[in-house]
Amino acid sequence: MHEPQGGLLFDLMLAIPFLLIILLYIGAGFVSDRSPHLQKWPYWRYVLWSIGVLCAGIAVIGPLADQARIDFRAHMVGHLLLGMLAPLLLVLAAPMTLLLRTLPVSAAKKMTLLLRSSYVRVISHPVTASILNIGGLWVLYTTDLYHMMHNSLGVHVLVHLHVFLAGYLFTMSMIYIDPVAHRYSYLCRSIVFIFALAAHGILSKYLYASPPEGVSVNQAETGSMIMYYGGDAIDAVLIFILCLQWYQSAQPNKRLAAHP
Repeated sequence: MHEPQGGLLFDLMLAIPFLLIILLYIGAGFVSDRSPHLQKWPYWRYVLWSIGVLCAGIAVIGPLADQARIDFRAHMVGHLLLGMLAPLLLVLAAPMTLLLRTLPVSAAKKMTLLLRSSYVRVISHPVTASILNIGGLWVLYTTDLYHMMHNSLGVHVLVHLHVFLAGYLFTMSMIYIDPVAHRYSYLCRSIVFIFALAAHGILSKYLYASPPEGVSVNQAETGSMIMYYGGDAIDAVLIFILCLQWYQSAQPNKRLAAHP
């Protein structure tokens, strides 16, 4: 594997896009708040978005990212930040809702048509999202891709991009925070979620016993436990939100049953 490389100036340059993403979100919120017909955008969503972007940035820029090239434990911490925690926080910040509030009516209609397209329907299906997310991790850690990403900048960037996008897609397919044109039942999402959790847990146990070539036993064991328990902690939040949404959706039905 390559030794950590890059200096402070290089890291600062890479941090600029992440800072711009935060500022764009805040700016969109201020633009949205100018409309007299819309409620003020909640401040806690700004906080979630900012922390989510920072989590993603920490995973790919700076000391943790440098250490992840040579230390499997640091790599797993980065994996949790980039592929699980950052997507969860960003989904909860409801960026698509904010975008639709900010865009002109004509542009918002075009975006709505895109969200209703057959492509989005396939890619946002819970099964598809799970395969891209968990399946991608199996490919990463059970093939030569793990070593390739540390020896090729292009592969390194593509792998990290996939981990983030697949994590975001999986999260938004499990909990509906933004408007969703193609909605799937809570039962369907829960069943898929259970299989995804099992596949993620099995992979972490597999890596504990059979780490990628070149990863020491000590790093493999610690890194696998970080993946297993850290993933469970983030997934517990997802489960809570999914169950809460399911419970809240059932309340109107209960009131109707009580007053026929």
